Amino acid sequence: MPTTITIKQLTTPIGIVTAGATEKGLCMLEFGEKTEFKTTLDYISEIGEHKFINETEKQLIAYFNNERTVFDIPLDLIGTDFQISVWNELLNIPFGKTRSYKEQAIAIGNLKAIRAVATANGANRIPIIIPCHRIIGSDGSLTGFSGGLWRKKFLLELESKQTNLFN
Repeated sequence: MPTTITIKQLTTPIGIVTAGATEKGLCMLEFGEKTEFKTTLDYISEIGEHKFINETEKQLIAYFNNERTVFDIPLDLIGTDFQISVWNELLNIPFGKTRSYKEQAIAIGNLKAIRAVATANGANRIPIIIPCHRIIGSDGSLTGFSGGLWRKKFLLELESKQTNLFN
C-alpha cells in the first residue's frame, strides 16, 4: 500500500514553498509550487490540510518574524542511510552558525566524504527546517542551495540578525 503525502503551498518572505507531510512527519519543504512528490519510492500525493504542515506554517511564520530559532516539527526523512546521517548532522548546526562541507564531513566521521556530503546536502528535501543553508564553502563563500543563493543569503542574514538580538 503506498504512503500518502499531503501537500500544501505556503507563502513565505522568500516565496512560495510546498510543504509535504506523511503521518510520521514533515517530509518536504521545497521552493516553488509543486503538486506532487517526486521519488522512486512508493508514494502518492494529495493536496490538502495536515497537522504537521499547519505546525510547520506556524513555526515558519515565527522564524521569519524573529520569534523562533529552533524547529520542533516531527520529520519523516526519506533518503538513503548516508543522506539521513548527513541531514541529521545538519540539525546539530547551531542557529546563526555556519559550517563548511569539510567540517560537515568530519562531523559525520568521514573526512573523505566531502563531495558525498555536498551531494546529500543538495538532496535535502526539507531546507530551512533541516538547515542546509548553514553550509558554506571553506573560504566562507556561499555555495549551492536548492532555493538559489539569494534565498541562502537571506536566511543567513536573518539568522545573523536574530543571533545578535539574543547575544
